[in-house]
Amino acid sequence: MQNASDVTTVAHVIQLAVAPVFLLTGIGAILSVITNRLARIVDRSRVLSNSTDQKQSEQKDEMAMLVRRARWVNWAVSLCTMSALFICIVIAALFVGSEIGLDPSRTVSLLFILAMLTLISGLLCFLREVFLATGNLGVGKK
Repeated sequence: MQNASDVTTVAHVIQLAVAPVFLLTGIGAILSVITNRLARIVDRSRVLSNSTDQKQSEQKDEMAMLVRRARWVNWAVSLCTMSALFICIVIAALFVGSEIGLDPSRTVSLLFILAMLTLISGLLCFLREVFLATGNLGVGKK
């Protein structure tokens, strides 16, 4: 039978893990937005590659821009996914540390910092892709 202190310890670890779980939900929403943009880029590139229009020089320029945008989106997806993986490892480290009786604070801190750095990098890549997309349209130019 479990001790009351064991149950309290597990409850405390669950409380600590709740914030990272909410962060995972947010990262999942961000990934959904980013992958939708990637799908739009892929769809547009398919339309252009199947087109028999006479404006091939404009199409080549647009395809080159789509390739650049796809690279930025790919980096954004990769970095945000790495961030989510680091958060998952943080949650696992909290529970494993609790079970084996070790203090995982240094590991958790390092992993959380890595998660934030990769999330920031992924969001910056996403922002760059948005700037490329809107710059191509002339949005914000007078």
